[in-house]
Amino acid sequence: MAGHSKFKNIMHRKGRADSARSKLFSKLSREITVAAKMGLPDPAMNARLRLAVNNAKAESLPKDVIQRAINKATGGDAESYEEIRYEGFGPGGVGVIVEALTDNRNRSASNVRASFSKYGGNLGETGSVSFMWSKVGQITYGPQAGSEDKVMEAAIDAGADDVESDEDGHTIYTAFESLSEVAAALETALGPAKSATSAWRPQVMAPITGDAAASLVKLIDALEDDDDVQNVYSNADIPAEELEKLAG
Repeated sequence: MAGHSKFKNIMHRKGRADSARSKLFSKLSREITVAAKMGLPDPAMNARLRLAVNNAKAESLPKDVIQRAINKATGGDAESYEEIRYEGFGPGGVGVIVEALTDNRNRSASNVRASFSKYGGNLGETGSVSFMWSKVGQITYGPQAGSEDKVMEAAIDAGADDVESDEDGHTIYTAFESLSEVAAALETALGPAKSATSAWRPQVMAPITGDAAASLVKLIDALEDDDDVQNVYSNADIPAEELEKLAG
């Protein structure tokens, strides 16, 4: 997983900031609306909504936009979003999992399939990739949260399962069912997290370099540019120096 988080960090440090931010705000708002519609529209009484709101605040989504997204869930004209997971293989046999929130299943499937085909991948059946992955809770902190030892100690005390630290910060993993409780305990010890969300964590990484790595980066970029796509995960293990070149 370290290779993938490194991939994300490097790519997000590079260009397209304004466009990417606009899409991020849209996806954060959609997650808030769906979370509020699936439970009570009160973050204190709805764990998924609480996490969605905290993630939105961490990305500086304005308070009025957050409230509008919650209100949208209780309005009679609220769109009906469906959660869909797509699984497939990218260039070099890398596993890719795509999570979407969509109001049009046919449009989403067509767009995702087109992206896989364009960049040398193949969309598979549900379960064709995820059986080799684990659904986990993932909590991220920047390097300012503290040293690796400090974060590790806080994670152990909070009941987390694993921690990965590098110069970009800390990624803490916990059982999916315990995400809300562990995130709350970590916030007490370390302050607000950059994000706290469910995630797919691969059990085996797939080394990839050269043209295949370049095509995979384009595939993931295309998927993440899709308005219906919320998250994209891969088990690609691309050397950091190669990622820097690809992102340049």
